[in-house]
Amino acid sequence: MNIDLLEAIRTNLLAPPALFFALGLVAALVKSDLKFPEPLYVAMTIYLLAAIGFKGGVSMAVAGIATLWLPLLAAMLLGAAIPLWCYPILRRVGGFSPVDAASVAAHYGSVSAVTFTVAVNFLEQVKLPFEPYAAAFLAVMESPAIIVGIVLGKLALARSVASSGASGANGTNRDAGTLGATLKGALHEACFGRSVLLLVGTLLIGFACGKRGLESTAGFFVVPFHGILALFLLELGTVAGRRLGELRKVGLFLLGFGVVMPLLHAAVGVMVGSAAGLSAGGSMLLGTLAASASYIAAPAAMRLSLPEANPTLSLTAALAITFPFNVMLGIPLCFAFTEWWFAAT
Repeated sequence: MNIDLLEAIRTNLLAPPALFFALGLVAALVKSDLKFPEPLYVAMTIYLLAAIGFKGGVSMAVAGIATLWLPLLAAMLLGAAIPLWCYPILRRVGGFSPVDAASVAAHYGSVSAVTFTVAVNFLEQVKLPFEPYAAAFLAVMESPAIIVGIVLGKLALARSVASSGASGANGTNRDAGTLGATLKGALHEACFGRSVLLLVGTLLIGFACGKRGLESTAGFFVVPFHGILALFLLELGTVAGRRLGELRKVGLFLLGFGVVMPLLHAAVGVMVGSAAGLSAGGSMLLGTLAASASYIAAPAAMRLSLPEANPTLSLTAALAITFPFNVMLGIPLCFAFTEWWFAAT
C-alpha cells in the first residue's frame, strides 16, 4: 500500500499508543503526580510480553519450522551483530569507557517489545500485511546482543587488569576464573531473565497449543491487548519525560547516536528481512526491532554483569531518546524506507 511519508507520520502520531505516550510526556513535563503503582506497571509488562509471545507461538505453529528457520536465524545474527559495530563507534567517536560502550551497545542490539507492538499497530492502521510469526523475532533477538555486550565489557575489563600489571601467573588464573563465572551468570540472566523467559516460554506454549489455544484465550490475550498497551505507553511517557532532564548530562553525541543509529539499523533490518524472504510488512517489523533499544531486559542484565557501567548513559539513550523517537517518527520513517526498498528491488 503506497502512503507518503507525511501521511504515515500523521497516521502514527494520531494512533492511540502515540497519543497516550505523548500524554505521559506532558504529565511529566508539567510535574503532574500521574504515576502508575509499581505492581500495576509490572503486571502490564508481564501481560504484554505473555500476549506477544503466545500469539507469536501460535503463528509459528501455523507457519511451520520450514518457513521459520531462515528468518529467525537472520534475526538472531542481526541482534548479535549490532553491538559489534556500535561498540567501536561509542569508543572511538564518543570517547566512552570500554564498559559504558559495551553496555550502551548491548542496549541497542537488544530489542523493545513495546516498540515492536506499536509498529504492529501501525501496520494494521495502514493495512500492510506481515508474517504473524514476526513476534518470534523478539525472542531470538533479545539475548544474543546482551551476551555480546557483556563479553565485550568483560574482555575490556580483563585487558585493563592485565595491562595494569596487577596480576602475575596466579592472578591471571584467578581473573580467568572470575571472568568465566561472571559470563556464566550473565548467560543465565540473558537467557532466563523475566522478559526473555516470558517471551520464549509463552512462545513455546503458543506453538504447542496452536490455533485452538488462541481461540480459547482470545478474550484475554487479544481483545484487551491494545487498551492495555495504551495504558502502558502512558506510564512509559511519564518515565521518559522524567528522564528528559538527563539529556544535558549525556551530551550531544549520545543524542545523535540515539537518533542516527536506529535509522541505520532500521535500514539494515529491512534489507536483511528482504534477503531472508520476508514480506514488506515482516521486513519492516524486523527493521523496527533492529532500530529499537532495550530498556527492560538489557538494564537488568547490565546491572548484574557490568555494574561498573554508568546506567544513566544507557537508560537515558534507550528510554529518553530512541524510544520516543521511534514511537513518534522512527516507525513511519522505517515504513517509508521499506516501501522504497521493495519498490527498488
